[in-house]
Amino acid sequence: MSRSVHSPEPLDGPTSPRRSLTTGAIAGAAVMAAVDEIIFHQVLGWHHFYDRSTTAVGLMSDGLLHTAELLALVAGFFLYADLRRRRSLDPAHARAGFVLGLGAFQLFDGIVDHKLLRLHQIRYGVDVTPYDWAWNAAGLLLLLAGLLLTVRAARRTRGPAA
Repeated sequence: MSRSVHSPEPLDGPTSPRRSLTTGAIAGAAVMAAVDEIIFHQVLGWHHFYDRSTTAVGLMSDGLLHTAELLALVAGFFLYADLRRRRSLDPAHARAGFVLGLGAFQLFDGIVDHKLLRLHQIRYGVDVTPYDWAWNAAGLLLLLAGLLLTVRAARRTRGPAA
């Protein structure tokens, strides 16, 4: 008997650490993008995503960033729900991925967007050095915490040493 194109995958599959980690990372990066966009772009008004043009272009770039962040968040939630539906979610790997995503976004923003591409700075009219150090150090700490959680999750997945 052939399977229908619309039939779901088996619901009792083994856990999927790699997919769980990736799903968490997508959601984590989206959440950090939202925190950055809401706090630093909107509430504090320190910068726009792209500050090398007019204010209108800066606002449009914020809208595009917000759109990308929302799409990533929705994708992360759908992937998470799919893993749960298939009973293949590995919660420890998903949490680790979430923290990795938080740190990866923050470091990418601080190093690539701020320094390499110079799309914007954290603030203007002040010495940005302490802001850069704080932003990148926080991103690095989140990334290291995510790596630690990933190692712990992998050890739990493998089980006790024989």
